[in-house]
Amino acid sequence: MTTQENTPARAAATAIASYMIWGLSPIFYKLLGFAGAAEIVLHRAVWAVPTLAIVIWMARSWSTVRAVFNQPKTLGLLVLSSILIAGNWWLFIFAVNTDRVLEVSLGYYINPLVNVAVGIIVFRESFGKWRAAAVTLATIGVINQILTVGSLPLIALALAGSFTIYAYIRKTIAVDGRVGLFVETLIIFLPSLIALGFIEASSNGHFFEGWRPAVLLMLAGPMTVAPLLLFIIGARRLHFATVGLLQFIAPTLQFGVAVAYGEPFTAAHALTFAFIWAGLACFAVSMLRRRKATLP
Repeated sequence: MTTQENTPARAAATAIASYMIWGLSPIFYKLLGFAGAAEIVLHRAVWAVPTLAIVIWMARSWSTVRAVFNQPKTLGLLVLSSILIAGNWWLFIFAVNTDRVLEVSLGYYINPLVNVAVGIIVFRESFGKWRAAAVTLATIGVINQILTVGSLPLIALALAGSFTIYAYIRKTIAVDGRVGLFVETLIIFLPSLIALGFIEASSNGHFFEGWRPAVLLMLAGPMTVAPLLLFIIGARRLHFATVGLLQFIAPTLQFGVAVAYGEPFTAAHALTFAFIWAGLACFAVSMLRRRKATLP
């Protein structure tokens, strides 16, 4: 029976909340600027485990977790995806802590267009004029970044590329999103805990410097888990096209955070983003047209 909690309107609000947390998360991670990116990622991995354990317990999904460990192929894929997501986390935090949130924003704007390009090149999906325009405009934007700004947006491309591969691997695994993330964090939990032990033993850690850094580092776990759980809950009752459009909330907020923190934004940067935004507009039109075509 449909309840007020799982109506499409509530689902949309939940999904929007997840993207808002993702979009504003650079503000939180800037508070962790006292620690290096590697230390923060290790704490994310460690403190995400007890947070997700509570979620798994509430969902009564322990049997599903145990079943994953009895499926070598699934477990192997989750090992690979855990390495990818850990690398993505590190890259994101490194960019935030080195005042390159603008490039993070660019990366997550590019991400859906990279998905389109992979779908066309690897999976031979239909191109279509709107998708062709989207990929072409995004490519021009990257070329403009190289020629006028004078640098290849490596962080943006690496973020988009790594998350695309991660999403593809996770798509091939028939496991609930919460269970999959829990297993991923379990896989990297012990290595992360051991690494943190070495960091603290070498006096380079910050967890025992006081209650404030300890609490902030512990909160990295819930900050990792919360937006994903909200997304999983919200996306279940939303059309794919709606989710595709809502995903632009996060990089837009990241863009705002970058500008608010005074990161350089020149006319050359503006032109790069203009091409990317135009490509995303074409992408949005493509999604809406496909959605309309599927309606009875």
